[in-house]
Amino acid sequence: MANRRSFKRVPMKVWLSTAIVLLLLIGSIVGVRLFYDANLGALSSNPKSVIVTIPSGASVSQIGQLLKDKGLIRSSWVFDWYVHSTNTSSSLEAGTFALSPSDSMSKIVGIIASGHVAEGTVTILPGKTIAQIKDTLINDGFAQSAVISALNPANYKNLPVISYLPSGVSTLEGLLFPDTFDKTSTTKPAQIITESLSEMGDHLTPALKARYSAEGLSVYQAITLASIIQQEVAKPTDMTQVAQVFLTRLSRGLPLGSDVTANYGSIIANQAPSLSYNSPYNTLINPGLPPTPIGTVSQNALVAVANPAPTNWLYFVTGDNGTTYFETTIQQHNADTAAYCHKLCALP
Repeated sequence: MANRRSFKRVPMKVWLSTAIVLLLLIGSIVGVRLFYDANLGALSSNPKSVIVTIPSGASVSQIGQLLKDKGLIRSSWVFDWYVHSTNTSSSLEAGTFALSPSDSMSKIVGIIASGHVAEGTVTILPGKTIAQIKDTLINDGFAQSAVISALNPANYKNLPVISYLPSGVSTLEGLLFPDTFDKTSTTKPAQIITESLSEMGDHLTPALKARYSAEGLSVYQAITLASIIQQEVAKPTDMTQVAQVFLTRLSRGLPLGSDVTANYGSIIANQAPSLSYNSPYNTLINPGLPPTPIGTVSQNALVAVANPAPTNWLYFVTGDNGTTYFETTIQQHNADTAAYCHKLCALP
């Protein structure tokens, strides 16, 4: 006699529950897609231009949030999804752009990816050196002789921020606050520099200066440290942790161990970027801070020095994936470097 298999009858309630779950799932997917499609269009019909400065090193998420905060897009999440789905994340450029809420998502992304910066403005980006700022001003149409003259600190003795320069230092490196400045046919480069220096003075509030003093730093030393942090990491949360690492190393008499300072020292000596070139800026070799800042600093970097994270790290490395790994021992640090940092940590 053949064996019969017995099948249990699935209760109707189970079928109904399953059907409801599937319908809800399908509805959610359709809803998300409709939300995505609806947010690809222009935010409004207002054709006004909005000037947006995208800093160097900004992530796709940070750019999306900036555009949302400026009233140019509805959703930073949709921007993030659109950029990644169209494989344009690596094409997004830093710079200053004239965008409009009447632009579609695709048009906004296209403008940023094309690098078509706004006319009638001059942008000083975070992390840029005096040499790079000089080139920017010349490329923006200013005469080379006027730019060189405009970058002389002696021209701005009446500005409070110049008082922070130590005796013997004759460079504005690190004192120019990064921002976008209006430019007309009659604008002189010295006007741009004056505005930038004045902004730096405004950002160095009494509260910040008090915190620097509590850390045992002069204002100029704090700016110098902030300039290193600016070039080491981009995320504000990473900046506060890197500030803690550097301040701890300074307090213990350990070298900062910063690659970006070593490279800066070799470049200003007209050498190829090098971690081994022995200059006063090479904090892999020399203890303490370098003699001057190494570039412009953002508000986030200035605040990070004043408010370092309450951690106890001694080492950090930023991997090729953009994630920064913090450790307390050199063994752990070396393991992180070997595992995550190949291209970025390749010796020049």
